[in-house]
Amino acid sequence: MKVTAVLIVCSCLTLGSLGKPKFPEQEKDPKFWNSWAQETLKNALKLQSLNQNQAKNLILFLGDGMGVPTVTAARILKGQLNGQSGEETLLEMDKFPFVSLAKTYNTNAQVPDSAGTATAYLCGVKANEGTVGVSAAAVRSQCNTTEGNEVTSILRWAKDAGKSVGIVTTTRVNHATPSAAYAHSVDRDWYSDNEMPAEALQDGCKDIARQLFENIPNIDVIMGGGRKYMFPKNQSDVEYPGIAKHSGTRKDGKNLVQAWTDRMKDKKGHYVWNKKQLLSLNPNNVDYLLGLFEPGDLPYDLERNTETDPSLTEMVEVAIKILRKNPRGFYLLVEGGRIDHGHHEGKAKQALHEAVEMDRAIGRADLLTSIHDTLTIVTADHSHVFNFGGYTVRGNTIFGLAPMLSDVDQKPFTSILYGNGPGYKLVNSVRENVSTIDYQENNYQAQSAVPLSSETHGGEDVAVFAKGPLAHLLHGVHEQNYIPHVMAYAGCIGQNREHCLTRSAAVSHSGTARLGTVLSSIAALLTVTRLLC
Repeated sequence: MKVTAVLIVCSCLTLGSLGKPKFPEQEKDPKFWNSWAQETLKNALKLQSLNQNQAKNLILFLGDGMGVPTVTAARILKGQLNGQSGEETLLEMDKFPFVSLAKTYNTNAQVPDSAGTATAYLCGVKANEGTVGVSAAAVRSQCNTTEGNEVTSILRWAKDAGKSVGIVTTTRVNHATPSAAYAHSVDRDWYSDNEMPAEALQDGCKDIARQLFENIPNIDVIMGGGRKYMFPKNQSDVEYPGIAKHSGTRKDGKNLVQAWTDRMKDKKGHYVWNKKQLLSLNPNNVDYLLGLFEPGDLPYDLERNTETDPSLTEMVEVAIKILRKNPRGFYLLVEGGRIDHGHHEGKAKQALHEAVEMDRAIGRADLLTSIHDTLTIVTADHSHVFNFGGYTVRGNTIFGLAPMLSDVDQKPFTSILYGNGPGYKLVNSVRENVSTIDYQENNYQAQSAVPLSSETHGGEDVAVFAKGPLAHLLHGVHEQNYIPHVMAYAGCIGQNREHCLTRSAAVSHSGTARLGTVLSSIAALLTVTRLLC
């Protein structure tokens, strides 16, 4: 009976691949691979002429939890969504000419969290886990270690230089990643004063939502979730009236949205909370935008109501169209924040679709900007204990089964697995047989080796993709806090701007020299003309 069951399962695993080629016919010909490699070589040789322009615009795309295995799996998914086998597909970030690795550890953690890493790639200094916008001298949850240990971000450096600045995220706007751009908090979880201990409030620490509006008062574009943290406690939500968990949380009675609206009413400022309102705006008539589309995080893209909830791509497009009006340029932070949440929940399908949507947003940004004056970087804050394997055949659905049974428990297994997390499940004291359930369902929790209620981050290096002015400075393996220093150098903001003055002087001298040459030529021509006449 056991042998029969094994044969049936093996038949099911192989039948799916019958009737379709394992790979394109052209790949059998060595000329195909040689031609492709030669074309790649020609493109690589063009990179010898480095882009040394000044970066007018700076864009950082941050895929929260988007480790290298997630990038690879998202690439395959993107291709399969387009009817291809997937492996040969190019993500938008794959097209960037420069790729490096970033070391993600926090000052006190080998495997990091999103707060300490955000401080690194936004503020330029490594920090302790759980803290945002403060140095490693600050201690998590100890309010009295905040003062004197604040560090500023590249968003502030850009604002101080006269650029427009923006934050777009699929999480709460006061979540770990975006908050490091403007807040100084020893605890990433202090979303509003409701989440803070009485002692911290008495010691003068501010919640993160309040800091969003007070620390850098004129952030030009803010879009994401987190609406409930901006309103007085128990105030009903505009979209979900009467649902207590979505009501306001603030104990201090402040209405931060109203205060922002009052301040911006004569400055072409607009507050929106749904997709229709957002897309009805004419960016040419908007200088400041606050968009809070959910009480908490935005929904997963697979679950998004396309009538009421904007996609990350739609938010990015509106943001760029507003920010690029500034002749001095802009800095924009874009976070695909729910990649991380999908992985924590063991829901690989949700996580990978979030990554594909962020890649769409990268493509849209490319269409709206120029590589000649815009430095764009795509990276992650950390990885996850997510992977895929099992000797799957070419074109195997990324969410499918490996083409074999375990030689230990004789059960099938999915290619995607987690090292730990909520997908660990025993049935009658043995591993669950995944062939008896819908393992391609949107919220299926992939099996894990160790049972945990929430899957953990991974500690390996993450990829850094770069294109535009001075993108070649991101090469090799670097500390994660190196990233904002490169961006600031390219954009002539923050510290070490001397090269910008030198470059300007060189351009001015070159222009003067060219003008002198032209004038000398004209004078010579006039002399010859007089002699001939």
